[in-house]
Amino acid sequence: MRISLRGACLVFLALLLTGCEDWEGIGSSDRYKEDFHFSYPLNPGGKVQLENMNGSVEITGWDKDAVDIDGTKYANTEQRLREIKIDVAPSAGSITIRTVPPLDRRGNAGARYVIHVPRRAELASIVSSNGSIRVDTIDGHARLKTSNGAVRARRLNGSLDVQTSNGSVEVSDVVGDTVLHSSNGGIHAEVKQGSFEATTSNGGIDVRLMEKDANPVRLESSNGHIDLTMDAAREVHAGTSNSSIVVRMPASAAATVRAHTSNASITSDFDVSVRGGVLSKHRLEGSIGGGGPLLDLATSNGGIKLLRQ
Repeated sequence: MRISLRGACLVFLALLLTGCEDWEGIGSSDRYKEDFHFSYPLNPGGKVQLENMNGSVEITGWDKDAVDIDGTKYANTEQRLREIKIDVAPSAGSITIRTVPPLDRRGNAGARYVIHVPRRAELASIVSSNGSIRVDTIDGHARLKTSNGAVRARRLNGSLDVQTSNGSVEVSDVVGDTVLHSSNGGIHAEVKQGSFEATTSNGGIDVRLMEKDANPVRLESSNGHIDLTMDAAREVHAGTSNSSIVVRMPASAAATVRAHTSNASITSDFDVSVRGGVLSKHRLEGSIGGGGPLLDLATSNGGIKLLRQ
């Protein structure tokens, strides 16, 4: 029987993968694990800070004046696992949680957290890397930052600042000024009130603004679409490249339009008055419903649509 070189390599690889769990240093990066638990009192309005590495973070608000911390630290060797420390510094007005890395930072090691905090706590700084962040039911400000991981936040009553890279952002039921930044990831948001800013690259932006608000909206992407739905017209500045922009508004909306694209067209469900303005295939300047908040829209190699809800 003849076996090709490629076939022999595949057989060898299968055998290697089958047996690698018994090889020191080749198994999963979380081969060694250890759970931890802490609980400390924290008054409503207290600040929570977390500095983590290589792991996910979940934070949920509850109706207790306490911070409850459950988690798992992991590493690919027992020695590195022992060297990882979970440092917690509590006080009446704040609590700081820190994952102290092993002395040898080569290889993978880190921690995962599931945390409950008072509903009215302020998430002053929640930072991780190579892991997702999820936040739910918080009546306070939140600043969330990670890399190589998604960020999810819902039911927040307070300002929200999110930064990630190589991951998506999804927020819903937010009341407060919102700033969302990502790279190589899409942004999806449903926000009730407050100013709104979303920036990403190589990803789309899908936003619904649910209530009337005088604060401006700023949306910026590259190589990704922008899709904005507003229950009432607001000042909007939106720009992208190599993709489309779609804005949806109520039929009764009033707005001033300034839209520009190249190599594509601009279409509108609304009657746009261009008296003193500009109307061409690639440029539109005029007013809807007698004029109102500015819609400043620009893209290249993509169309622009103004649609009735």
